[in-house]
Formats: sequence, structure tokens, C-alpha cells
Amino acid sequence: MDIELLEGIIATVAARELVPRFGHLAAADIAEKTSEFDVVSVADRAAEEAISAAVRDQWPGTVVIGEESAGSDEVLRAQLRSESALVLDPLDGTKNFVSGLPLFAVMAAVMDRGRIVGSVIHDPITRTSAMAVAGAGAWLRRPGEASQRLKVADPVPLGRMEAIAGARFAPEPLRSTLVANLLKLAGYTWFRCAGHEYLLAAAGRVHLLCYNRLMPWDHAAGWLLHREAGGFSAHFDGSPFDPGRMGGGLLCAPDEDSWHEALENVLGRTVR
Repeated sequence: MDIELLEGIIATVAARELVPRFGHLAAADIAEKTSEFDVVSVADRAAEEAISAAVRDQWPGTVVIGEESAGSDEVLRAQLRSESALVLDPLDGTKNFVSGLPLFAVMAAVMDRGRIVGSVIHDPITRTSAMAVAGAGAWLRRPGEASQRLKVADPVPLGRMEAIAGARFAPEPLRSTLVANLLKLAGYTWFRCAGHEYLLAAAGRVHLLCYNRLMPWDHAAGWLLHREAGGFSAHFDGSPFDPGRMGGGLLCAPDEDSWHEALENVLGRTVR
């Protein structure tokens, strides 16, 4: 699957289906899924349908795994092992979108028999796209500018690290440990939009990303972008990232030494 062509499809659909609806949704256009925080809008569904149709038309036989139409975890894991699949979050940061906050993105990861081989994260507001291809690096494209290679931040001591971490979905006692230990860092925040969080990390603007709840449409694209920008990441138990694993946490850092330092001092864990 040509990543540049995929990016063009995503950017075109975002401009047509997302941007015009931003700031113009009625209450009837928004629905709760699992909670008041976890919502879906007509914009999510319209973008997913349009991107899915365009991808299937361009690459017949591709299995599109969209957040708003995904089946059970068992079905999802089987689909991820398809010969050709696209994992799609048509509107990452829906809560921001429906709140009028221009901090949302479209995320897509290209899968080949369970392996993440390409990714796109697109910001519809700035029309900026970050792309990655396995083994070929990661780059950022802004309108009217030459592509810019992405590189994670240089390693720094723990006290100078900045993190993006949300404790909302972490179980106890991990939640309390995380909240207390984040104070050891230079700073921390949470954007309610994994797409923009991965963009910051891949561009070297933040050192650590820490997630507990994992769904492939939230992390597959960003994981590859971060790795191809030179970063190191793993589940909390030290195992490599598995897009079919819905739990187990994910910690991203500039390098492996920084990862171990953060795991021990922020999460209170060690692995061998």
C-alpha cells in the first residue's frame, strides 16, 4: 500500500467530512458509547465510511478495521493477521472535537500479516501529516513545505524528562503510583488525543508516553511513527508492542535506557 497515496485519501476525506462539521454539531449528532467521556459523532462515522470505501476501491481485498465498526476482540485479532489490513481511527480525540477544541487527528496503520508496515497521522486543522514506513524512517509534511524527517528527543536525566501520561484508565495501585511519581519529572500532561501525543514524541517535543488501555486504532500508527523516529517502546512487562494486545500498558521513550529508568521510577516496576 502506497503510504503517500493513503495520506492523500485521508487528507481529502478529513477536509470534506471533518473540518466542515467542527464546531457545528448539534446534540443529536453526538452519542455516548461506553461513558460520557467515550463518545462518537456523525463526523466519526462519515469519515470512517468514506476512508474505508476509498481504501477498498484503491486496494481491493484490504480488510479495513475501523474503530466505529470493529467486531469483538477475537474477530479483531484475526483481522489484524490478514494479508493486507488497515487499522483506522477516523477521528481520534472525538471528545475534543465535540467540545470545540481543535486537537484531533485521523490515524491509520497499514498491516501485513500482523506486522505494522506503514502509518499516517493527519491533523485536519493544520493539514499536517506525519508518515512512517517500516525500515524507512518517519517524516512530517506541512502544506507548501518540504518534508521534514522526524527524530525523537535526545535522552536526558529523569528530572528533565517531560511526559504525556493519563492515569484515568490505569487500575490501582498503578494509578496512585503513576500520579505520585510523575512529580519526579520536569512536567507532564494529557491531550485526550493519542495522535497528537505521538506526533509530539516523534518530533522530539516530549520524552515519554505512557498508556494503559490499548486499542490498535489508538496506538498502531503512533507506535510505528515513534519507532521509525528512533524511539524505543515496550509493554510494561518488557515485551515488544503487540497490536492485538488490548492491555499490558505501553511505555515509549527516547532509548532503551530511558525506558528502563522511567519504568522503575515512574511506574515502580522493573523487568529483566
